[in-house]
Amino acid sequence: MVSPLEVPLNLRPAASDHQVCTRCVMDTTDPEITFDAEGVCSYCRWFETSVRPAWFPNEIGRAKLESMVEQIKTEGKDQEYDCIIGLSGGVDSSYLAYQAKRLGLRPLAVHVDAGWNSELAVKNIENIVKLLDIDLYTYVVNWEEMQDLQVAFLRSGVANQDVPQDHAFFAALYGFAVQNNIRYVLSGSNLATESILPKAWGYDAMDAQHLKAIHKRFGQRPLQSFPTVSFFDYNINFPFLRRMKVLAPLNYMPYDKQEAMEVLEKELGWRYYGGKHYESRFTKFFQGYYLPTRFGYDKRKAHLSSLIVSGQLSRDAALGELSRDAYPFEQLAEDRAFVLKKLSLAEADFDRLMHAPKYTFRDYPSNYYLTRGYRAMLKLARKAKKILGFS
Repeated sequence: MVSPLEVPLNLRPAASDHQVCTRCVMDTTDPEITFDAEGVCSYCRWFETSVRPAWFPNEIGRAKLESMVEQIKTEGKDQEYDCIIGLSGGVDSSYLAYQAKRLGLRPLAVHVDAGWNSELAVKNIENIVKLLDIDLYTYVVNWEEMQDLQVAFLRSGVANQDVPQDHAFFAALYGFAVQNNIRYVLSGSNLATESILPKAWGYDAMDAQHLKAIHKRFGQRPLQSFPTVSFFDYNINFPFLRRMKVLAPLNYMPYDKQEAMEVLEKELGWRYYGGKHYESRFTKFFQGYYLPTRFGYDKRKAHLSSLIVSGQLSRDAALGELSRDAYPFEQLAEDRAFVLKKLSLAEADFDRLMHAPKYTFRDYPSNYYLTRGYRAMLKLARKAKKILGFS
């Protein structure tokens, strides 16, 4: 089974042929989705053939996790911290921090304040580091630069408006790992709750060339301190020269989102903020209003479908969730006013941007083909290494 992204254009459904998967709730608002004769989508099939074999919420995962933890402890025994965690205050990163301490690790937590923290996220982070006794470093992004970059992305007309925040988060995290000579980066990414995410709905946030190209065209002030990660650092320096490893421990244990939230609430006084990644007020507005209104992409479909294929949610429950408004009117009005004021955008200017022509990353310079070529080369190298019997 190939990835949904590899389906030839001539096999993809026409935009007018609306169809919903009979197993999950993904539909043809993703232009790259396909369906088999039973009406099951390419993401569900891909999950079973490619994702499930790499997911270990069982005894096999426990053994792999124990080995992973032992290696981290052994290599970091003479250092102040043996690993590093990006802490947003959301479910995944909070639960990861909780589990890391339970496993006896000594993480340094890094939080990147891009100017959009919800009050709940701030309180969650305070409780987590205090009750788990974890050292926290908060990196505050220069707001004038962040504001200019985010407005530039709005002017660019691309779908993924979270690129500036996401890039800053990871760039700062890797930067602190290098400064503190930490090899192991623990990631809250997981196959249980986020295996499905259409690439057609956005683009790689770690492509610094793409970020800088959009800012160069639409930005109005230089990015002097904004943290970025180059192609060389991200693909060669960090993983090979510095031998940094990004590990996803949540893939090696049972990870049920609802159960995780209950544990966090009971043990750490954690509180839910209403949606995946809604710990950022901008992300909440972007996912709940901008994407579905401007592009017709409702990310709830991907998030709920991920829970369906991992067995955490029924399809009927997901359809019930989708039948409810993604954004209650009163809340939307308040958040819209807040976002526009913070970005110094007038209502009329924002309305013009919402109705301007739409573009994709392909309309701007990027490292897309360089990255594809490099990854293909690595894949061939790994295959050759395996054939030749090298460990």
